[in-house]
Amino acid sequence: MLSTLRNIVQEVNSAHDLQEALEIIVTRVRESMQTEVCSVYLVEPETGRYILMATEGLNKSSIGSVSLGHSEGLVGLVGVREEPINLEDAPSHPRYRYFPETGEEQFRSFLGVPIIHHRKVLGVLVVQQRENSRRFDEGEEAFLVTISAQLAGVIAHSEATGFVGGVTLTGAKSEDVAFRGIAGSPGVAMGRSVVIFPPADLDSVPDKDGEDPETEIAHFNAAISAVRSDIQKVGERLASQLRPEEQALFDVYLRMLDDNALAGEVVNRINAGAWAQAALRQVVHQYVRHFEMMGDIYLRERAVDIKDLGRRVLAYLQQNDQTERSYPDQTILVSDELTPAMLGEIPREKLVGLVSVKGSGNSHVAILARAMGVPTVMGLVDVPVSQLDNRELIVDGYNGQIFANPSSELSRYYENIVKEERALTKGLEALRKKPCITKDGHRVSLWVNTGLMTDVMRSLSHGAEGVGLYRTEVPFMINERFPSEQEQRDCYREQLEAFHPSHVTMRTLDIGGDKSLTYFPITEENPFLGWRGIRVTLDHPEIFLVQVRAMLKASEGLNNLRIMLPMISSVSEVEEALHLIYRVYHEVREEGVDIVMPKVGVMIEVPCAVYQVKELAERVDFLSVGSNDLTQYLLAVDRNNPRVAGLYHSFHPSVLQALKKIVDDAHCAGCQVSICGELAGDPAGAVLLMAMGYDALSMNAASLPRVKSVIRSIELTWAKDLLKQVMSLDSPTVVKSTLELALKKAGFGQFMRPGRIGESA
Repeated sequence: MLSTLRNIVQEVNSAHDLQEALEIIVTRVRESMQTEVCSVYLVEPETGRYILMATEGLNKSSIGSVSLGHSEGLVGLVGVREEPINLEDAPSHPRYRYFPETGEEQFRSFLGVPIIHHRKVLGVLVVQQRENSRRFDEGEEAFLVTISAQLAGVIAHSEATGFVGGVTLTGAKSEDVAFRGIAGSPGVAMGRSVVIFPPADLDSVPDKDGEDPETEIAHFNAAISAVRSDIQKVGERLASQLRPEEQALFDVYLRMLDDNALAGEVVNRINAGAWAQAALRQVVHQYVRHFEMMGDIYLRERAVDIKDLGRRVLAYLQQNDQTERSYPDQTILVSDELTPAMLGEIPREKLVGLVSVKGSGNSHVAILARAMGVPTVMGLVDVPVSQLDNRELIVDGYNGQIFANPSSELSRYYENIVKEERALTKGLEALRKKPCITKDGHRVSLWVNTGLMTDVMRSLSHGAEGVGLYRTEVPFMINERFPSEQEQRDCYREQLEAFHPSHVTMRTLDIGGDKSLTYFPITEENPFLGWRGIRVTLDHPEIFLVQVRAMLKASEGLNNLRIMLPMISSVSEVEEALHLIYRVYHEVREEGVDIVMPKVGVMIEVPCAVYQVKELAERVDFLSVGSNDLTQYLLAVDRNNPRVAGLYHSFHPSVLQALKKIVDDAHCAGCQVSICGELAGDPAGAVLLMAMGYDALSMNAASLPRVKSVIRSIELTWAKDLLKQVMSLDSPTVVKSTLELALKKAGFGQFMRPGRIGESA
């Protein structure tokens, strides 16, 4: 049964479109279950009706014409109940609905299971049998449930591909095709998409037409020749170490590249209009699926060889394709997984929005996007990236949605939002030089998080009083090697000079987790619980010492540097890091550099540190809460995993309790405490944090004017009453809605824009 299931899934994966996939499902399921009818009904998103999309055993003429309401008939009942319904005599059931055009009156046994993907019912898979034949047993029911669960994602992806292509299930023109993800950076972007993909990643290559088939074929043939040469050289180099049967594997590789095999099929697809990269991807995927469906283990493993060949050829193709990419004026950058390097490839004045299939609202790229003020949506699991290139898109960074094929009505709606945003931003400019003081006289410092030099001018123009977090890993991430001490020194000096005399808090190198360096890869099964932050730099003091020395030398004559240690989980880590910092300080002083010892602090971002705040505060000058990671660890939610990122709640009661404990314990120890997570940049979150007693809030520059406007318009006593109210609540959604309602009543509804919620494709 397992091999049957695997073969069905792999065959469906190889389908070119949704209809072909459905036809494979009904044919193969009918055969494997030895039943007389198998049908698939899918939900039409706009109407919510179930449409018969494919069948084996019922009249083919009824496909596309038979439809049922949301809860109509047995099919609708399966969808409403979201569980299987197994009946021996279906016509006798009170919810039975008869359609004469299907010819199903002769079938009495009925088994229907829902097709559910990410909690959403996509349709119903049904098998039927004639009168007096049999009742479907538990094993058959379990098999159909397993098939449905396995195929739900494939169906969702195929459905989405069709919608983006402009066609609904009924064949009508599709407009306002919405995909729900996670809000990465607030705002609205309207423009034309450009799909980019990492080097030699076949899965990310977009579909698009080739401009000149002859040129494309020439590039492809050159790539094939280069790969052939590489394989022959490797075979020759290893010839003395391999037996003849092992050496023959290299001949197998070379035969795969023959004109009669993979290469010939790629050329055919290029001649049919595809560009070389997409043609290669399509053929390689076809071969891989073919081999993976084979029963023989040895032959199944050849799929790995095909993938390897495909990547090798693609790498050479991309070397040939070095023509400078042109970006439209209103570019929305789309990728399977955006990286900081990708953001740097496009002129900033042309970039208006970002879309990333992987990642979440608190991933590193999303944080950079907020710093740049670029509307962003992350975690769009079912988006067919290869279909999105060169399309009109709308990015709704408030609700975490994107829209393809926008109608004129939807476009006008979002154009109005963009105009309102500009007017609001202009209205907040007057607050730039005003202090952040509540109406009853409570002062709270507003700092910014920076990492890029582009952040500096925006931060200063928005009235930042200092830098609560300078991400020093950014200069490391945009290089192809570790930056030298002088390169780091120059970079840090720019930041320190720009904000002088205000302080700049520089976090020591924080890599690992969702921040990786191409030249210093960290590969782990669980990177967020692995080698990251201070753990890396203490294990590599040569990196830590150079960085601290660069920071100290950069501060000469300015004396506005603060050093912050990330990912602290024990007192011993702080003591070891302080020992190294003091050592460098004395060495730099001995070199004749006139500096003062900067203040040193630690980040509270792992749960164990929450319970050692007093001990940590005795050893350092300040504490700063990294609420993004702290929330992730408290809730056991990987914020970069779109399957669970929706469980990441900054207003979770346990998170609020932890934040309150931290600030109380820090103040008991006489230590200043700030917070530099994204919660501080949320007006509702900022109000709560101020009420808890945080001395400073550090956020992205784009959030600063909004937060300042709200804080200057309320009283601390009002904020404390609101804090007391939400601390007694036990649901993060109730906390959030309570905060939003309170702020709306206080006149701040414009800072919590509801946006437009559409149906997700």
